[in-house]
Amino acid sequence: MQGIILFASLTSTYLMVIAKRTPALIRSFRYQSFCLFLLTFSIALEERRMDLYIIAGLLLVIKVFLIPQLLYRIIKRINANEDLGLFINPQLSLLWALGFTYLSWIFTAYLIVPSNQAQASILAIAFFIVLAGIFLMIFRMTALAQVIGLLVMENGLFLLASTVSGGMPFFVEIAIFFDVFVSVLIMGFFVYRISRLFTHIDVNKLSRLKG
Repeated sequence: MQGIILFASLTSTYLMVIAKRTPALIRSFRYQSFCLFLLTFSIALEERRMDLYIIAGLLLVIKVFLIPQLLYRIIKRINANEDLGLFINPQLSLLWALGFTYLSWIFTAYLIVPSNQAQASILAIAFFIVLAGIFLMIFRMTALAQVIGLLVMENGLFLLASTVSGGMPFFVEIAIFFDVFVSVLIMGFFVYRISRLFTHIDVNKLSRLKG
């Protein structure tokens, strides 16, 4: 079961890397977050831990429903159903993603000694998701895409921390969820203001402003 969830998470990350429009990127982020919810919920069922049930519920509410709906609302208000502004086209982006996948597996195999094959797979996918998030933040020119890249990277770090340490302390995870949600609200406000002031959310164009 966990293998299927991990494969779905990997697939959703690839879809984000090759996405050309903002709604497709948000939709793939929602799929990825839903996979993290399923993974956390399955572990909670196995270990019968109440804190994991709560974390899974927060994942479902905040990252599967609230944050995507907030992002959809932003792009509707600023009419941002446009191309993401790609520094690298989808074909080359896919090659980068394949390279990230290979590097993640090599890093996991040679630098980390996991206790079992399942843990090795989770670690490799977690590293790949982090790298994919960084890629989106660097090679996508719209502010919304960079916000989503940050959220993707946070998903990878969540998966990585859960695997390496057996889960972060409960109150630390609650604080992280709260910080992520508030950060998205703040960044969404700034994206809206950028769009109102400059009629676009292409951050590359902001570098042309002269004082």
